[in-house]
Amino acid sequence: MNQMAIHNLNIFLGVSAIILQILVLIVLFLLFIRSKKSSFLKFIEKNFLIIGFLLSLFATLFSLVYSEIIGYTPCHLCWFQRIFLFPQVFLFAIALWDKDRRVIRYSLPLLSVGFIIAIYQNFIYYFASNPFACDLSGVSCSQRLVSEFGGYISIPMLSLTSFIALLVVLLTAHFYKNKNLDL
Repeated sequence: MNQMAIHNLNIFLGVSAIILQILVLIVLFLLFIRSKKSSFLKFIEKNFLIIGFLLSLFATLFSLVYSEIIGYTPCHLCWFQRIFLFPQVFLFAIALWDKDRRVIRYSLPLLSVGFIIAIYQNFIYYFASNPFACDLSGVSCSQRLVSEFGGYISIPMLSLTSFIALLVVLLTAHFYKNKNLDL
Protein backbone atom coordinates (compact mmCIF):
# COMPACT_ATOMS: atom_id res chain seq x y z
CA MET A 1 0.00 0.00 0.00
CA ASN A 2 1.18 3.51 -0.68
CA GLN A 3 1.63 6.05 2.12
CA MET A 4 -1.52 8.02 1.23
CA ALA A 5 -3.68 4.89 1.41
CA ILE A 6 -2.14 3.96 4.76
CA HIS A 7 -2.73 7.48 6.06
CA ASN A 8 -6.37 7.38 4.90
CA LEU A 9 -6.82 3.99 6.59
CA ASN A 10 -5.33 5.41 9.79
CA ILE A 11 -7.67 8.40 9.68
CA PHE A 12 -10.70 6.17 9.02
CA LEU A 13 -9.79 3.84 11.87
CA GLY A 14 -8.95 6.79 14.13
CA VAL A 15 -12.30 8.47 13.58
CA SER A 16 -14.06 5.12 14.00
CA ALA A 17 -12.21 4.49 17.25
CA ILE A 18 -13.09 7.91 18.64
CA ILE A 19 -16.76 7.40 17.72
CA LEU A 20 -16.65 3.97 19.35
CA GLN A 21 -15.08 5.45 22.49
CA ILE A 22 -17.84 8.06 22.69
CA LEU A 23 -20.49 5.37 22.26
CA VAL A 24 -18.85 3.31 25.00
CA LEU A 25 -19.00 6.30 27.35
CA ILE A 26 -22.67 6.85 26.51
CA VAL A 27 -23.48 3.18 27.14
CA LEU A 28 -21.62 3.18 30.46
CA PHE A 29 -23.40 6.36 31.50
CA LEU A 30 -26.79 4.90 30.61
CA LEU A 31 -26.01 1.55 32.19
CA PHE A 32 -24.66 2.78 35.52
CA ILE A 33 -26.05 6.28 35.97
CA ARG A 34 -29.41 6.33 34.21
CA SER A 35 -30.17 2.64 34.45
CA LYS A 36 -33.95 2.83 34.12
CA LYS A 37 -35.33 1.98 30.70
CA SER A 38 -33.25 2.95 27.71
CA SER A 39 -34.04 2.09 24.11
CA PHE A 40 -30.34 2.33 23.24
CA LEU A 41 -29.37 -0.19 25.92
CA LYS A 42 -32.30 -2.40 24.96
CA PHE A 43 -31.06 -2.34 21.34
CA ILE A 44 -27.55 -3.38 22.44
CA GLU A 45 -28.91 -6.08 24.74
CA LYS A 46 -31.14 -7.46 22.00
CA ASN A 47 -28.47 -7.35 19.26
CA PHE A 48 -25.29 -7.94 21.24
CA LEU A 49 -24.41 -11.10 19.30
CA ILE A 50 -24.31 -9.35 15.93
CA ILE A 51 -22.62 -6.26 17.44
CA GLY A 52 -19.99 -8.43 19.12
CA PHE A 53 -19.45 -10.41 15.95
CA LEU A 54 -19.00 -7.29 13.82
CA LEU A 55 -16.70 -5.57 16.33
CA SER A 56 -14.49 -8.65 16.69
CA LEU A 57 -14.50 -9.31 12.94
CA PHE A 58 -13.42 -5.77 12.04
CA ALA A 59 -10.83 -5.64 14.83
CA THR A 60 -9.37 -8.92 13.59
CA LEU A 61 -9.44 -7.91 9.92
CA PHE A 62 -7.77 -4.54 10.49
CA SER A 63 -5.17 -6.16 12.74
CA LEU A 64 -4.38 -8.53 9.89
CA VAL A 65 -4.36 -5.66 7.37
CA TYR A 66 -1.68 -3.87 9.38
CA SER A 67 0.49 -6.97 9.74
CA GLU A 68 -0.09 -8.91 6.52
CA ILE A 69 -0.82 -6.23 3.91
CA ILE A 70 0.93 -3.11 5.20
CA GLY A 71 3.76 -5.15 6.72
CA TYR A 72 3.88 -3.83 10.30
CA THR A 73 5.38 -6.63 12.37
CA PRO A 74 3.39 -7.06 15.62
CA CYS A 75 5.27 -6.82 18.91
CA HIS A 76 4.91 -9.60 21.44
CA LEU A 77 2.14 -7.74 23.32
CA CYS A 78 0.19 -7.45 20.07
CA TRP A 79 0.56 -11.19 19.61
CA PHE A 80 -0.76 -11.86 23.09
CA GLN A 81 -3.74 -9.60 22.42
CA ARG A 82 -4.41 -11.41 19.17
CA ILE A 83 -4.56 -14.69 21.09
CA PHE A 84 -7.51 -13.30 23.03
CA LEU A 85 -9.14 -11.33 20.20
CA PHE A 86 -9.09 -13.65 17.20
CA PRO A 87 -11.20 -16.45 18.79
CA GLN A 88 -13.93 -13.89 19.50
CA VAL A 89 -14.94 -13.92 15.84
CA PHE A 90 -15.61 -17.64 15.99
CA LEU A 91 -17.25 -17.53 19.43
CA PHE A 92 -19.65 -14.79 18.34
CA ALA A 93 -20.29 -16.44 14.95
CA ILE A 94 -21.27 -19.72 16.58
CA ALA A 95 -23.33 -17.94 19.23
CA LEU A 96 -25.04 -15.88 16.54
CA TRP A 97 -25.81 -19.00 14.53
CA ASP A 98 -27.27 -20.76 17.59
CA LYS A 99 -28.68 -17.58 19.17
CA ASP A 100 -26.77 -18.56 22.30
CA ARG A 101 -26.50 -15.84 24.95
CA ARG A 102 -24.12 -18.02 26.98
CA VAL A 103 -21.26 -16.75 24.83
CA ILE A 104 -20.84 -14.11 27.53
CA ARG A 105 -19.54 -16.82 29.85
CA TYR A 106 -16.84 -17.88 27.38
CA SER A 107 -16.00 -14.57 25.81
CA LEU A 108 -15.75 -12.39 28.91
CA PRO A 109 -12.64 -14.06 30.42
CA LEU A 110 -10.77 -13.92 27.11
CA LEU A 111 -11.67 -10.28 26.56
CA SER A 112 -10.72 -9.39 30.13
CA VAL A 113 -7.21 -10.80 29.74
CA GLY A 114 -6.79 -9.09 26.36
CA PHE A 115 -8.04 -5.84 27.89
CA ILE A 116 -5.45 -6.01 30.67
CA ILE A 117 -2.68 -6.64 28.15
CA ALA A 118 -3.98 -3.73 26.03
CA ILE A 119 -3.90 -1.40 29.05
CA TYR A 120 -0.32 -2.48 29.77
CA GLN A 121 0.70 -1.95 26.14
CA ASN A 122 -0.87 1.53 26.12
CA PHE A 123 1.03 2.38 29.28
CA ILE A 124 4.30 1.30 27.64
CA TYR A 125 3.43 3.08 24.41
CA TYR A 126 2.42 6.43 25.90
CA PHE A 127 4.48 6.63 29.10
CA ALA A 128 7.54 4.37 28.96
CA SER A 129 10.77 5.94 27.82
CA ASN A 130 12.43 2.69 26.69
CA PRO A 131 12.57 2.75 22.85
CA PHE A 132 14.36 -0.60 22.70
CA ALA A 133 12.88 -3.82 21.39
CA CYS A 134 10.59 -5.75 23.71
CA ASP A 135 11.85 -9.15 22.59
CA LEU A 136 14.35 -10.83 20.31
CA SER A 137 12.31 -10.07 17.17
CA GLY A 138 13.53 -6.48 17.29
CA VAL A 139 10.01 -5.04 17.31
CA SER A 140 9.37 -2.46 20.00
CA CYS A 141 6.06 -2.13 21.85
CA SER A 142 6.56 1.62 21.84
CA GLN A 143 7.34 1.94 18.11
CA ARG A 144 5.17 4.70 16.58
CA LEU A 145 3.83 3.05 13.43
CA VAL A 146 0.46 4.83 13.56
CA SER A 147 0.16 8.27 15.09
CA GLU A 148 -2.95 10.24 14.22
CA PHE A 149 -4.82 13.09 15.91
CA GLY A 150 -1.82 14.39 17.78
CA GLY A 151 -0.57 10.92 18.64
CA TYR A 152 -3.79 9.90 20.41
CA ILE A 153 -4.69 7.24 17.87
CA SER A 154 -2.13 4.46 17.70
CA ILE A 155 -2.20 0.72 17.17
CA PRO A 156 -2.30 0.11 20.95
CA MET A 157 -5.19 2.60 21.31
CA LEU A 158 -7.10 0.92 18.48
CA SER A 159 -6.62 -2.42 20.23
CA LEU A 160 -7.69 -1.04 23.61
CA THR A 161 -10.78 0.52 22.03
CA SER A 162 -11.74 -2.82 20.49
CA PHE A 163 -11.41 -4.66 23.79
CA ILE A 164 -13.29 -1.98 25.73
CA ALA A 165 -16.12 -1.90 23.18
CA LEU A 166 -16.49 -5.68 23.20
CA LEU A 167 -16.42 -5.79 27.00
CA VAL A 168 -19.04 -3.06 27.28
CA VAL A 169 -21.31 -4.83 24.79
CA LEU A 170 -21.07 -8.06 26.81
CA LEU A 171 -21.55 -6.31 30.14
CA THR A 172 -24.55 -4.44 28.77
CA ALA A 173 -26.10 -7.66 27.50
CA HIS A 174 -25.55 -9.33 30.86
CA PHE A 175 -26.44 -6.59 33.33
CA TYR A 176 -29.15 -4.77 31.43
CA LYS A 177 -31.09 -7.98 30.86
CA ASN A 178 -30.81 -8.93 34.52
CA LYS A 179 -31.89 -5.45 35.64
CA ASN A 180 -34.89 -5.25 33.33
CA LEU A 181 -36.59 -8.62 33.48
CA ASP A 182 -39.95 -6.93 33.00
CA LEU A 183 -39.04 -5.63 29.48
